[in-house]
Amino acid sequence: MRSDSLETGRKKREAFTFLILAVLIWPFIAVGVVAGWGFLVWMYYLFTGPPGPV
Repeated sequence: MRSDSLETGRKKREAFTFLILAVLIWPFIAVGVVAGWGFLVWMYYLFTGPPGPV
């Protein structure tokens, strides 16, 4: 009986952790990666000029 309550508590904690990661942390990481890539491309074009024929 005691192991069932421990298992239930563990599953609730896992679900809470998953929700925190899925809803709060990963979206911020995704936006940060895209913004970082855009910044790198912007800086690259600032120094080398736009792509294409001159």
